[in-house]
Amino acid sequence: MTRSNARELAVHFVFELGFSDQAADELLEQALTRPVFETIGKEEPLYAEFPNVGQREYITALVRGVELHGPELDGYIGKYAIGWNFSRIPRVVVAVLRVCMYEILYMQDVPNAAAINEAVELTKHYEEPELAAFVNGILGSFVRSEPLPEPAAPLPAADAFDPAEGEG
Repeated sequence: MTRSNARELAVHFVFELGFSDQAADELLEQALTRPVFETIGKEEPLYAEFPNVGQREYITALVRGVELHGPELDGYIGKYAIGWNFSRIPRVVVAVLRVCMYEILYMQDVPNAAAINEAVELTKHYEEPELAAFVNGILGSFVRSEPLPEPAAPLPAADAFDPAEGEG
């Protein structure tokens, strides 16, 4: 499984949290299981491969982090979505933005440009093309305007994701 696939799964779970009273841990305990992946994977290719331990840790960190920092992330979205009322932004786009902003702020092992590119590609996959430009604009303004942490050193070669498949 690539980091892109794991990130997309995290977006699915963050999106689902928006429709539920469940806590992130409760949702992950139910959804991030081999039986769920075996069932959904028959129809949805993203779920065809069950994530390994490191990949599950990455997905869990994203989903828990978005839950924990939700008000902060939503504040940034509202600040940079100029001319948009937060409630009018499609929920998939909000989930993508939350995951990307969390990754930029709190998971410095991924370059900001890569995280933004992934967010734009996910938006293109799930929404209308013009919303991808909207996401790119919000995230570009966010990284140019906010004081962000310094990038971390690159991960060692033996990380949880297939290095042959790169970031995408």
